[in-house]
Amino acid sequence: MLELRSFSHGYGQITYHIVLVPKYRYSIFYNKRIKKDCELILSSICMEKGYKIHAMEVVDDHVHLFLEFHPSTSLSEVIQYLKGGSSYILFKLHPEMRKQYWSGSLWSSGKFYRSVGNVTADTIKHYIKESQRIAKTEAQSHRLKKSGQGGVRINLPERI
Repeated sequence: MLELRSFSHGYGQITYHIVLVPKYRYSIFYNKRIKKDCELILSSICMEKGYKIHAMEVVDDHVHLFLEFHPSTSLSEVIQYLKGGSSYILFKLHPEMRKQYWSGSLWSSGKFYRSVGNVTADTIKHYIKESQRIAKTEAQSHRLKKSGQGGVRINLPERI
């Protein structure tokens, strides 16, 4: 289970499932050396930047990452560091890859990402709905007390 963390001005978690795909969906990671180097490079980038890897899987034609990072860091920034840093180092370690990727870009321009947490969308919707119901009840109670009708229950129409 993922834990909520305290930050200087907040409390929560930022976790994402990210999928990186090589350009043209080439199966470059079938090569065990390239696969292992990619894993090590991505781990190194994450450690250097302070991203926590909950899971990583490099398969023949894409990479799955389950990452947690600081809320002041944008998802785009994370993906930029992962793609740019890994591409640069992989090309240095494996210059033969330039034959396939003559344009100099290892990763496709697209990205897949999904935020991940411990609660479902339905749980959040229920929480928001209930907090609104409680807030409306408190506001009505406050208005009644202010108008001197604290003990009288008035049924007000629901706002849309």
